[in-house]
Amino acid sequence: MSSESFSGRVPIVVGVLPDQHPEVLQTARDLAIKMNAPLVCAYVDEASYLVEWDPAKETHRASLHPEKDDADIAAVRMELKELVASQTDGRSVDWTLRLLAGDPARALGRLAHDVHASMIVVGTPEPGLGHRISEALNGSVASWLSHHQSRPVLIVPARHAAHAAIGPDDGASAAGT
Repeated sequence: MSSESFSGRVPIVVGVLPDQHPEVLQTARDLAIKMNAPLVCAYVDEASYLVEWDPAKETHRASLHPEKDDADIAAVRMELKELVASQTDGRSVDWTLRLLAGDPARALGRLAHDVHASMIVVGTPEPGLGHRISEALNGSVASWLSHHQSRPVLIVPARHAAHAAIGPDDGASAAGT
């Protein structure tokens, strides 16, 4: 992991989550290698919100859930650092991890703007009822970013979802027909 200064290179912002499908980080890593760009990995804590937003000063956050303590945040940070390190280890990719607060789409957009990112990489929604309800109530992060950003947004699907739709025999039989 390197510091926030990437010696003039334009970074790629990638949204990361605990238990996220690995294709998102792998795709961002591969792009970073090909583009000789650093990665700014960002996790957005939706249980927090911005109290004050002033780009010239440090951003303050306050928890919507007072029972959520610094130990929980430290555990998430450690888990994500280990995840990113395992995906980038030995591949000569400079990276840093940022923990952000608030709405995920807007937080990723602000970060990309602040670091002058060349693009934002996000994944498709995770499977499960909880994620579907959250997307229905809050909207899709990828959709919001694609409509409100001036920089490219790469949406990485989970490989297992694509394989479930087309089985290995389906492709062979379609090609032979």
